[in-house]
Amino acid sequence: MKLLALIAFLLAAPAALANDGRGRFDYYVLSLSWSPSWCRAEGEAQGARQCDAGRGRGFVVHGLWPQHERGWPEYCRTDARDPTHRETAAMADVMGSGRLAWHQWKKHGRCSGLSAPDYFALTRQAADQIALPPHLRIGRDVRLAATLVEDAFIEANPLLAPEGITVTCRDRALQEVRICLTRELRPRACAPDISRDCAGSFLMPAPR
Repeated sequence: MKLLALIAFLLAAPAALANDGRGRFDYYVLSLSWSPSWCRAEGEAQGARQCDAGRGRGFVVHGLWPQHERGWPEYCRTDARDPTHRETAAMADVMGSGRLAWHQWKKHGRCSGLSAPDYFALTRQAADQIALPPHLRIGRDVRLAATLVEDAFIEANPLLAPEGITVTCRDRALQEVRICLTRELRPRACAPDISRDCAGSFLMPAPR
């Protein structure tokens, strides 16, 4: 019975799948991290520059992730060269730090089938086409529900739909807004293993 239960669990749970780095995947997830939440949870203790007072960082790009309809590839083998320090540092304006850009290339970019410069250019293109909702430019800590964040993004981006956005939280604080896009960066519905909105309300801390 234990073996049958384990098999059932493995069949039901989404998982990272093996991939050879040749771009074999179905769609992308653009993940936008709410910087103030990350700074409170981790970044300030690490001395991250994006958390310095006065920077006022709100949403930053966490990554552009290749996805399968079920599961996702990660840490793929690829013949593409790794990015230079200059190339990763150049992504700090949208991703918060070159260190994050390097990590995202290792974990996700190598699975895209693109070169590092092209992957970073596509990440920037995906971020540039999503308008950040003006209603979420807050000056104080607020409590919100996931549906309100989704509605704000849809109002600012009429081509988006509720089934194409998911909002995640961590320790009852806003963590990320994840937007599902086709390989051509057009909005699409998220697969079931991505659709997992936070339940109830969560804290949205204000930028510093």
